[in-house]
Amino acid sequence: MAETNTPNPGGAEFPAPYGTGPAANDSAISADRQPAGRIRIHHLQQAKDSGRRFAMLTAYEQYTAEIFDQAGIEVLLVGDSASNNVFGNETSLPVTVDELLPLCRAVARSAKRALVVADLPFGSYEVSTHQAVASGVRFLKEGLAHAVKIEGGSFYAETVRAMVQAGIPVLAHIGFTPQSEHALGGYRVQGRGDGAQGLIEDAIALSEAGAFGVLMEMVPAAVAEAVDSAVSVPTIGIGAGRATTGQVLVWQDMTGLRGGRMAKFVKQYANLRTILSDAAQTYGDEVRSGQFPGPEHSF
Repeated sequence: MAETNTPNPGGAEFPAPYGTGPAANDSAISADRQPAGRIRIHHLQQAKDSGRRFAMLTAYEQYTAEIFDQAGIEVLLVGDSASNNVFGNETSLPVTVDELLPLCRAVARSAKRALVVADLPFGSYEVSTHQAVASGVRFLKEGLAHAVKIEGGSFYAETVRAMVQAGIPVLAHIGFTPQSEHALGGYRVQGRGDGAQGLIEDAIALSEAGAFGVLMEMVPAAVAEAVDSAVSVPTIGIGAGRATTGQVLVWQDMTGLRGGRMAKFVKQYANLRTILSDAAQTYGDEVRSGQFPGPEHSF
C-alpha cells in the first residue's frame, strides 16, 4: 500500500457528517457526525496528504442523494452510468448531456454536504477543448455540479488544462474507460504488463494539467498503487485495489438493486432487489384480496 495512504489519526479532517460531535472547520475528514458545510476539492487533497480515505457513490436523483449525503458519503457522482442504470441502455454510450443535466440538478439540490461530480458523457468533450469547456460550463451552471469527470489518458491533458483555466474542476478517469469499450475490445482490465507505465504517465500528465484527482477503473492493485505514489493528487479506485485515497461504486450494484452477474470488484452491502420485490408482491396480493386499503387508510 502506498506510503501516502498510511492512516494518520492526527491528520486533517473533512467537514463532519451529520449527527453529533464538535463543529468542523475548513479543514478535511472526521469521524464526528455533525453538518459542517460543503466538502470541497481541497478537502480531498488534504485527505491524500494526511493518509485518510473517502467514499464515493453514484447518485441520480433526490432520495439517494439525500440518503447518501446524510450517511456521510463524501463524494456523489452523477455518472454516465445513468445510461444503463436509469435509462435502460445496455452501455453508457447513448446518454446525452441533456439527459444527465436534470439528474445532476436533482442530486446537487439534495446533497447539502457532499461534493457533486458530473460525468461528461461520450461525445460532449472529444471534438475540441472548446466543446469540453462548453459542456463543463453547462454542468456547473445548469446542472449545479461542483466538478466534472472526463475519461481518457494524456491525450486529454490539454483539454483538462483548458477546462481548469476556465474555472471547471476536473476529475480524470483512466484505466478501463467505459466510453471507449469498443476501442478497448470490451470490458478488460487495463495496465497489465507494458501498459502499467502508460497509466502512470497518463496520471502524471493529467494531474500536471490541473486535474484535482485521478479515478482508476479495472486496474491491477499493484499498478494502481504505483500510480497513487506517482501523483500528488488524490486517487479514486473502482476495481483498483486498496492503495487509492477514495473508492467508488455504482449505488445499484452496492445495494443489490441491480440483478445479474456482478463485477469482481463489487461488494453488495444490501439486497434491495429482494426487499422491493417482496414489498411489491405483498402490496399486489393485498390489493387483489381487498385487504388494502383498510379502514385505517380511508377517510
